[in-house]
Amino acid sequence: MAKASRLKPQDVEEIFRRFQAANPEPKSELHYVNPFTLLVAVVLSAQATDEGVNRATQRLFAIADTPRKMIELGEDSVRDAIKTIGLFRGKAKNVILLSRQLLDRYGGEVPDDREALEALPGVGRKTANVVLNVAFGHPTIAVDTHLFRVGNRTGLAPGRTPLEVEQTLLKVVPKAYGRHAHHWLILHGRYVCKARKPECWRCLISDICKFRPKTPAPT
Repeated sequence: MAKASRLKPQDVEEIFRRFQAANPEPKSELHYVNPFTLLVAVVLSAQATDEGVNRATQRLFAIADTPRKMIELGEDSVRDAIKTIGLFRGKAKNVILLSRQLLDRYGGEVPDDREALEALPGVGRKTANVVLNVAFGHPTIAVDTHLFRVGNRTGLAPGRTPLEVEQTLLKVVPKAYGRHAHHWLILHGRYVCKARKPECWRCLISDICKFRPKTPAPT
């Protein structure tokens, strides 16, 4: 069972109030044009940077932005297009397999359903959460390494596993902020609350965060 947050409810509320004030409409940094290309981009992003995925998918999505077009392109061409991304061979295979399943089972549409998404090749809980949130507006929490770190380091959502952190966040994040909470936390971990040296001197929530000692500003 997920641990209770060490932060008081009013502190959690203030954290997300500040995030919203600073960035009212956060967006995914993955480039996509529809739910299908979003799904593919998220599958490709495992153990890869968003920037690297975007470089690889720019040309790929220009010629294959539907499951049918992706299948017609073929696994070899998909593999060549994404060869700069880690684990590209297995990912290319999964992209073709999930494209075929989308055609066969859902008429080429991405399902707005967790169980259906997680049944697709290469799609796990984190990927499903991203698609449900970004494409369909669900208040899901996709816990990547950044969000896992922020949840534990700040005291917002302590947990030993990504699932524990996710479950805690779903309990403590005020409903008014549920739609964008996942993006705010990921972006905060990516650009401010960094793994090796968090930039506490420019953190919006440094006075609330439980992390000690705070990293001083560079001189």
